[in-house]
This record gives sequence, structure tokens and C-alpha cells, in this order.
Amino acid sequence: MSYIVWFSDPYPGDVRHLGGKNASLVTMTAAGMPVPPGFAVTADAYRRVFAESGLERRMAELLDGLDVTDQAAVKVAGAAAREAVTGVPLPQWLTDEIVAAYDELAVRCSDPLVGVAVRSSATSEDQPDASFAGEHDTYLWVRGHDSVIDHVRRCWASLFTDRAITYRREMGYADGTAAMSVGIQKMVTPRTAGVAFTLNPTNGDRSQVAIDASWGLGEAVVSGSVTPDNFLVDKVMGQVTSRTISPKHVEHRLGDDGRVVECDVEPERRDAACLSDEEIRAVAALARRAEKHYGCPQDVEWALDAQLPDGENVLLLQARPETVWSRKPRTSPLNGVAKDTFRSIVATLLDGHHTQGVDAHHGHPHSVETTRDTDHPQSVG
Repeated sequence: MSYIVWFSDPYPGDVRHLGGKNASLVTMTAAGMPVPPGFAVTADAYRRVFAESGLERRMAELLDGLDVTDQAAVKVAGAAAREAVTGVPLPQWLTDEIVAAYDELAVRCSDPLVGVAVRSSATSEDQPDASFAGEHDTYLWVRGHDSVIDHVRRCWASLFTDRAITYRREMGYADGTAAMSVGIQKMVTPRTAGVAFTLNPTNGDRSQVAIDASWGLGEAVVSGSVTPDNFLVDKVMGQVTSRTISPKHVEHRLGDDGRVVECDVEPERRDAACLSDEEIRAVAALARRAEKHYGCPQDVEWALDAQLPDGENVLLLQARPETVWSRKPRTSPLNGVAKDTFRSIVATLLDGHHTQGVDAHHGHPHSVETTRDTDHPQSVG
């Protein structure tokens, strides 16, 4: 049995085996969307290691009966759980598979020490009733066999952060039912990156795509280091209907030592839009493709790869269902006097007392949540 699934494999996007994030990456790759290449270490590997190493029993000892309203107790239990996970050596049967897959990815990318993002992909995340967005760790620009293996273990451990333990209990998920797949994906070198929602997150309007963007890696947007540029795009006409260009004083990018660093943005770029109108429309179109494929509003992470030509440089890094506005019941656009008037018109037409047709035009409000994994090998929640 293999514990590796390539994003490009003809494999069903099964959340039980791949977790929400990796299942989405497999599905989007199969749909022909521009997803950077990579592979997943399945949740089955996590389950087997935990069962064979005694970690499963240790987690039960630490977490069963834990009162999550007692944050001091959660902090102690969570720290002990993470230490136990990161302290267990991975078995040879798994390290051999991870090493072979990383080497194959390096060949595919023509880079013997290819930089990768190591992303947590829990089986409990990106569900209709609970997103778990931002609860688990992601590490960027990880290179080499030993580092990748170490960060797989760190992603497993992030299933037991204080926030993750508490949120899981609050949402009714038992600790023992959650497992962690880990995605290893080629890093892009973004000139600009950000998030896009296939509705307006301020009011739920599904006729719009909302885009937040800043220079460099998306960490600046996610961490709040900058106020991003914001754009609204009309889904029907494809027009940019609103733009807010913010001063962007810092960006996150790869430093000379191979680590992600925060740098000052040159004065000439600080107040400049980090996306052209053509790029704004390309990001919006990509987000709409994800929405069309999944059949529901999406929260999308994207990047413009500086090493790819225009027209091919907009990449989809992640897509998840939005979990705020989709939970709210849709309200009828007709209420009060307007509703009574409409009923009267319909009744008149049905009675045959009116001979003219009536057009009724109406729309729907809807919308989304903003949290995500972020950037550097130090960790990101």
C-alpha cells in the first residue's frame, strides 16, 4: 500500500485519506486548473504511525476528559501532545516513500533541491459546518529530505495546537476521529499574491468577486503586516467595479539564506496597484472556475508567479468553501408591502383580469470567511 498520492494522480478527492486541502488540490488538478505540482502523504500514514508507535494511546491519555474551557489545562495538554508527536521518529517504510516522492518532484521541476510548501491537510477541515481555517500549520520554502520529513511531523503535531484542540471540541469533533494528511507542493516565486472570494465578504453579494492582493508572498496579507489592495469584479460583465489601493510598506519574500523574510517595499511600489486590470480579471476568472467546479462560493488563495509569462502566471494555491454567508438563510427579496403587492399582481393575472405580462427581477445576497495558512519554515497557522 502506498502512502503517497500525487496531485496529478487519477485519484478521487477523498477527504478521509487526503484531508480537505489535499483533496481539493487533487480535484482541482484533475479539473485542469493551474495548480503547482506536488504530492500528499495520506492520512492513512498518520493513522498507522500513531497506532504502531503508541501515540494514539498517548493522545487519549492527554486529551480524554480535557475541559477546553480551562485554557491553562489546554495549554499544558497541547504542549505535551505536540512534543510527543515531534519526538517520534518516522518509520523507514514512510521515510523511504517521502524521500522517493521528493526526489521525483525535484526531477519534474528540474531542481535537485526544490523548495516546497509543506501544508497541513486535516480530515476534519473545510467541511460545510467547520472550516478549521488557520488552525493547522503550513511551512514554506522547505528543502531537502530531512527537512521535509521533519516538517511532515510538525504538521501532524499542529493537529494538537491549543486552538485546534479547542475548536475541534467546540464543533463537536472527537479528538480521535481527526487525522492529518500532509501536502508537499512546489513553491512559486510570487510577484504578487493574495486571496479571492467569489462573493463580497462584507455583504454576501454573489454577483461579485472580492480580491485582496499585496506584493510578494501571501503572508503579508494573512498576517496583517499590510493593508492589501482590494478589488471588486462584477461576475457578469467582468468589469472592475471598485478598487482601493493601499500603502504597502512591507512584503514577504525568499531571502538569500533560503528563509522567508519581511522586507521594505521600494518607495515607487508602495502606493502602486500590485495588479493590473488584466491581472485582476484573470484572478477573478480563476476564482470563478473554482466556484463553478465546486458549485458553491469559494475562498481562494492565489499567486502570480514571477517566473512564468503573462497569461500563464496566475496560479491556484488553494480553494475551500466559504463558511460564513453560506450558513445564513437566504432572505426573500420581497417583504412587507412589496410582497403583498406582488401577490396581488399574481392573483390578478391568474384570475384573467389582466392581459399584460409582468417581469419580476430579483437577486440574492450571500458570502465568506478570511483565514488561511501562511508562510515560512518557522511555521504558520
